[in-house]
This record gives sequence, C-alpha cells and structure tokens, in this order.
Amino acid sequence: MIEGASAAIAVEKQMLNDLNVFPVPDGDTGTNMNLTMAAGAAEMRKKRPDTVGKAAETASGALLRGARGNSGVILSLLFRGISKGLKEKDEATSAEFAQAMVEGVDAAYKAVMKPAEGTMLTVSRVASAAAVEIAAQEEDVELTLEHAIKVGYEALAETINQNPVLQKAGVVDSGGKGYMIILEGMLRALRGEVIEAPAEEESRDKADFSAFATEEITFLYCTEFIIERENKKDPLALRGFLANIGDSLVVVDDVEIIKVHVHTDDPGRALTEALTYGSLLTIKIENMREQHSETTQAQAERAEVAGGEEKPQVAQPEKELGVVVVSAGEGMAAVFADLGADGIITGGQTMNPSTDDIVRAIDQVPAEIVYVLPNNKNIILAAQQAVPLSQKKVVIIPAKTVPQGVSALLNMDPDLGEAENTAAMEEAITRVKTVQITYASRDSDFDGQPIRAGQYLALLENKLLGSDDNFDLLLERVLGVVSVDAPEFVTVFYGEDVDEVAAEACVAAISEKFPNAEAAAIYGGQPVYYYMISFE
Repeated sequence: MIEGASAAIAVEKQMLNDLNVFPVPDGDTGTNMNLTMAAGAAEMRKKRPDTVGKAAETASGALLRGARGNSGVILSLLFRGISKGLKEKDEATSAEFAQAMVEGVDAAYKAVMKPAEGTMLTVSRVASAAAVEIAAQEEDVELTLEHAIKVGYEALAETINQNPVLQKAGVVDSGGKGYMIILEGMLRALRGEVIEAPAEEESRDKADFSAFATEEITFLYCTEFIIERENKKDPLALRGFLANIGDSLVVVDDVEIIKVHVHTDDPGRALTEALTYGSLLTIKIENMREQHSETTQAQAERAEVAGGEEKPQVAQPEKELGVVVVSAGEGMAAVFADLGADGIITGGQTMNPSTDDIVRAIDQVPAEIVYVLPNNKNIILAAQQAVPLSQKKVVIIPAKTVPQGVSALLNMDPDLGEAENTAAMEEAITRVKTVQITYASRDSDFDGQPIRAGQYLALLENKLLGSDDNFDLLLERVLGVVSVDAPEFVTVFYGEDVDEVAAEACVAAISEKFPNAEAAAIYGGQPVYYYMISFE
C-alpha cells in the first residue's frame, strides 16, 4: 500500500504542483509529497516488514526522515499516528485501521501551531472520520478506504469555500488533493493493482567531491580576513580590486570592520591591499586543491568502511554553540561561512531539504548546542521535526528568508549563552523586511491581478507585491511600499542570472530613494530569485 501510494503521487506530482496558487517557482507541494512518500517506499522495499505493525513503523520512520516542506512533514505526521495506532499488531481489522487513521490526524493537528481549515488537515480529518463510521458497520478494509475516499473528495471540493485564497484562484487545496491520491494508491495496491511510477532522475543526498577533478578548481587559496576600519576608504574599491584577482568574492562591511571572503591565487596581494584600509584582525588561508584531495580520499575511505554506503557521523563537541543554515548559491554559502556557520545545507525554493538532511548536518557540527536557520517558511516545520531526532540539543530560529538568517547570524555572539543568543537572534529577524524578485512560472490571476508567465514578480515577506514586464517599474513600486519604514541598511543579494552591473544599478536606485541608508550589493549566486533585498 505504501509503494502504491508512492507510485500514485509520483504520477500526479506535476498536476499537484500546478494547483499552487502563487505562480512562483517553488519547492512545490507535489514535489515535496512525492519525495516524502518515495522515502517511505524505498525503506519498505529494503526491509520488507512482515506484520502490519512493523510495516507502519517502518513507513513512519522513513517518512519522517524523508519529509520535505510543510506538506511532506504533515504527511509524515499522519503516518506517524497510523503507526502508533497499529503498533505491535500482526494484522488489523478495518475498524483498527480506521482508528489508526484518526490517530494520524490527531498527531498532525497537534504538531501544527495554527491549523487552518481548507487544507490537507481538513481533508484527512473528514476522510478518517468517514472511515471510522463505515468500519463500524462492516468488516471490509477495501470498503472502508472506498468510503473514506468518497467523503474525502467531498471535503476536498469544499476547500475552495473554506480558504479565501483558494476561492479567488478557483482551485482546491493541493495538499488535500495529494492526500486523496495517496489513499487511492493504497486502495489500488490493496486490490492487487500494480501502479507504474514514472522514471525519476537519480539524485544524491550529499555532494560527491570526486565528481569533479582537483584541476577544475580555478583559484588555489580560499582567503578570509577581517579588517578593522581605520580610514574612510570605500570598501567598493576593495571589492573591485579583489574581483580582478579572484572569484567567489564577498565583502561585508559596517562602521567598524570589513569582512572579506575571496578565492585567489595570490592571497598576499589581497592582504597587502587590505592593510591600506586598516589593521587585520583575523586571517584564514586554505589550499582548496589540498582540501579537495583530502575530502575525496576521506569520503572514499568512509564509504569503504561502511561497505559502500557512507554512514553519518556524530561530531564530538569542541565548543558550546554551532550553527547550521539552509541556503542556495555559492555566494550565499560564502556569506554564511564568513559569518561563522558550521554547516550549510543547499536548499530553499525548488529544493526543500528533508528532515534527514537537516539531522545529518546538525550531527556533523562539533558543538553541544546547534542553532538551525531554515531561512524559508516551507522548511521550518521540517527543521522542527529534526529536534528530537538529533543527539545534540537543537534550537530552531524561525528565519523565513535568507536575509533574516544573515541578520540573525550577525547578531550571534559565541561568548554569550544559549538564552541570550536565542533572544538576540529572534529579535534580529523581526527587524528585517525581505523583498524577493523572481519570475512568474505560469499565467495566473491572483487577487484580481493578472500575472503572465515570464514577468518579473516581487514578494514582500513572502506575500505577492506585484508583477511587471519592466524591472525598473517593479522596483520603483517595491521601494514605494518599503519607504514607510525608512531603512538604515539595505543589502542586495543578487542571483546567478544577474551580473554585477545590473546589481549595482539596482543599488543605485535604492540609494537614490534612501540617501541616508547604507546600501550594498553582494553576489549570492542563488537560483530562482534574481534579487533578495534586505531592508533593516
């Protein structure tokens, strides 16, 4: 039944993605539910449990670790409750199975802080109640699922009227639809039908450092340093100098210091130029080719010891506090590394990491307490599920955007304790307003506003702000909205499809609107979003 559900959701994955109300390229519902169910199916094929109780337990554990996005986490919670209801049972009657479905719904509702009607929670609750009702009348598991599906689809149709956003878009809830497809897949498998899932591209959970040659590393030395500012020289000039002698450049400055990360063949020239701005407080230079060779060798040795499958290691504490962040783009990775992040999970929009990905990253941090910055509202729930799964103490800072994560990390002080840092980081994310500019992935009509595929699309705090064919006009509209807060600092993180000239033009427009604010452009290299703009 788990394998049937996984195959059924894989077939309909794109249809579910297309139900999303926002036309934003995203880690869509269909993709997240598909990957979550696939984790369960893979584990079932591996272990082949021989009782209902063991099967439910196996599926539950695999779904929890494989859960991606809010929809995937809620789905895993539904199966966790089912597992609890079927614990230690060799077989189950239709009444017992229906009651286990209800326990799944209870588990999901308890885990969601503010349950909303017109969602997967609503549909699963109504379908499970229908299963209990019919199972009390007749002992027939197929009939129980049939009735649950029939009533569940009636509840799904009603989600349009329960959620104003769905009503305006004229669609049903995508998560609720996905849950119904899963129940249908389970019923079809129960009846002996084999569902053929579409072929999926093979994916790797971890970077394979042997996938590229050592010689492909363009510049030899990863060079990082902090300058204590002693004059009024413009850091933009330093950025220009370093750009000519290296790449992967990040220059972050405030009134007292300048932080620099650059890959270069001549760190001496970089440091000599840096000294013209002030004294050097810290310096770190690493040979990246040597690092790559060592990492590749260590990865191969670990895989050999594990019989070809690398087993995750739990790092022993070397300090009190550590940090794991989720972000995408080599520039953003460099920013977070420069600010002291111990682990960086590649993820965000279009690629929500699983709970297991987050647990692995946490366990590899050599600290007693590990802060996690999800930096995406669709990853927070998966991060929270990682807390009890890790052997370390984990604190989730609910950053919903990458700029919020940057601000939180800037306000972390390793010399302070957990409580003080938690308060400071949580307060820091409230001071940041984030504008994200991407493109419309499809034609849509949202809240009476027509949106055409390919248009520039602006989001403020993850809410649609507007769309336009002309970027300058859209930016002008954005700046008009945020001007009421008179920001002091504005940082433009520009993506992989934006060049530095365009980014500096964006900064110039912002500086013209806010002449008293400190504005700067930093290469983020992120996919999906042309710009992520932090107003603080």
